[in-house]
Amino acid sequence: MAITQAICNSFRQECLQGTHDFDNDTFKIALYTSSATLSKATTAYSATNEVSGTGYTAGGKALTGAALSMSGDTAIIDFDDPTWSASSITARGALIYNSSKSNKAVMVLDFSTDRTSDNGPFTVNLPTPDASNALLRVAPA
Repeated sequence: MAITQAICNSFRQECLQGTHDFDNDTFKIALYTSSATLSKATTAYSATNEVSGTGYTAGGKALTGAALSMSGDTAIIDFDDPTWSASSITARGALIYNSSKSNKAVMVLDFSTDRTSDNGPFTVNLPTPDASNALLRVAPA
């Protein structure tokens, strides 16, 4: 089993087809154990090997604060850092997916190691929203 950080290939194609609407769709983030297999080939959310524990609900949580902007010539999107307060969970990675569009996968996050909360907050710190680091970015060739 492995979690490999990547933008999902299906998402890349769906963007060109106009499937995803970052202004109106609901995007979620689900957390996974080290037993999960997630990669660029992931096409949709699945509950297989999703974390379970106090303060966590299957399917994860909705991402909030979607902000589309430009950083120089690069289009970027940012969300608020998701937090599960008063949780007791262990996660190795996450899947961002579009719950408004049949749970289609967007991207996989690899935490590189198990991260744990023990009756406290579990926060996924999303990258700095700039042209070099933003979660999702469309840059000129």
